[in-house]
Amino acid sequence: MGALNKWYAEHKDKAEFVIVYVREAHPDDGWQVSANKKDSVVYKAPETYEQRKAIAKACEVGLSLDIPIVIDKMDDAVEKAYSGWPDRIYVVDKDGKLAFVGAPGPQGFDTKSARSALNELIGG
Repeated sequence: MGALNKWYAEHKDKAEFVIVYVREAHPDDGWQVSANKKDSVVYKAPETYEQRKAIAKACEVGLSLDIPIVIDKMDDAVEKAYSGWPDRIYVVDKDGKLAFVGAPGPQGFDTKSARSALNELIGG
């Protein structure tokens, strides 16, 4: 996540950055990936907002994130509205219109294209 933290540090005075933590992508009681098991970052799907909040905090600390994190409510309204699962990058202009919509991650996590879209908006 170093590249995202660097991007945030470079532009946080010109643009608002936020990570939205949505439902757990690879819960212990669902489809799991071996890397999560190896890294001991396996969590059960949270049943309450407080549980989701605790997992988001663990993510923030474990990944050394500098970007502010907000947490989608248990109705998954943000995830449903933006198809944010498992992860995506969006750039939203000052009028609330989507200037860049990344493909689903992790393969679609295209920071280069997202940076270009942001630079175009902020004139950087």
